Amino acid sequence: MLGFAVIILLGTVLLMMPFAAESGQSTGFVAALFTATSAVCVTGLVVVDTATHWSTAGEVIIVALIQIGGLGIMTLASLLSLLVFRRFGLRMRLTAQAETKAIGLGDVRRLVGNVLLLTVAFELVAAVLLTARLSAGYDLGFGRAAYEGVFHAISAFNNAGFALYPDNLMGFVTDPWICLPIAAAVIAGGLGFPVWIELFRRFRQPRRWKLHVKITLLATAVLLVGGTAVITIAEWTNPGTLGPLSWPGKLLAGFFAAVMTRTAGFNSLDIGEMHSGTLLVQDIMMFIGGGSAGTAGGIKVTTFALLAFVILAEVRGEPSVHVMGRRLSEGVQRQALTIVLIAVGVVMAVVLALLAITQFSLDQVLFEAVSAFATVGLSTGITADLPESGQLLLVALMFIGRLGPVTLASALALRERARRYELPEERPIVG
Repeated sequence: MLGFAVIILLGTVLLMMPFAAESGQSTGFVAALFTATSAVCVTGLVVVDTATHWSTAGEVIIVALIQIGGLGIMTLASLLSLLVFRRFGLRMRLTAQAETKAIGLGDVRRLVGNVLLLTVAFELVAAVLLTARLSAGYDLGFGRAAYEGVFHAISAFNNAGFALYPDNLMGFVTDPWICLPIAAAVIAGGLGFPVWIELFRRFRQPRRWKLHVKITLLATAVLLVGGTAVITIAEWTNPGTLGPLSWPGKLLAGFFAAVMTRTAGFNSLDIGEMHSGTLLVQDIMMFIGGGSAGTAGGIKVTTFALLAFVILAEVRGEPSVHVMGRRLSEGVQRQALTIVLIAVGVVMAVVLALLAITQFSLDQVLFEAVSAFATVGLSTGITADLPESGQLLLVALMFIGRLGPVTLASALALRERARRYELPEERPIVG
């Protein structure tokens, strides 16, 4: 967390330099800090328009911070997962001689190299597709098309949501050659590094996939299909969103909106014009987020799915929780519950604070707070209008939301210890 804080402060200093702004004047500290935090935490919320406020140098600084933040999160989460799994392997197998060695230098090099290779591959494919479309379909010179293609490919794979257009991607709402490559990059980055490694190794052997991979893929598919259906149906006749579009355009825009709530932050529709019910659905999807050890935020789909399985087992009256041929340990169940309850508490505290210092509605404030915590970047349009104290609250929320869940989960896992004795059991009244 200290390392990320240092990168954010360095980015803040660079963005405050006169050369980083289009006007040639220094940007204020809060605006620079907010932008740097949003970039490093791959969120996408902004208090100044990216396209008009920042110079080319400022945009390059932002995309560099996005790349550092995305790579850092995937590497950090993967290393912590490796550390946790090694420790669990020692306890379960009791082979101390073979398992007590720490993470070796070769493991770290291989892991970081694989993360970098995966990142470059996905970003390169997305950049080529976007460059070709922008060059051929929008009369941009190759240089400018390549610049915008690379920028948006990096922003998409890292689930950042920064765009080089004042209306984000609303100008491409019915263009599948822009929306689908960006959506694919967002999904790829949000699945997480462990999922892709498993798919590359055992793509034709789904029965041998690890439980984490199965849960992540299943939950992602359910949320994408369900989110697309709900958003599309709810906004079908809304004149401010899907109403004016043809039915193929409505389906594309609905799917794109569902993908972006998985913590990406691009928008091809005006979020501020959506119905309250649609905003609430997006709040839920943003809070859940994407896959672990990826560029997505939120509490993660695995955490959400595990709690759903716990509830299902309790409703059935089963003494233990079984998922896809595996039994969940009680420790994992407690960790999932802890992460969710702490996340809810943090978001609600910020929501109450924002309601106290602003005149915005609960719908707007809740959406903004969840978007910041889940590092999504979608906004109803109130971010720039918040007082500086409100913007600083969102800065803290972005930082906590980006690093909190992964570090908390690892800390809880690594702090597990055997109890020497048990106290007498008593059951209080529940419900």
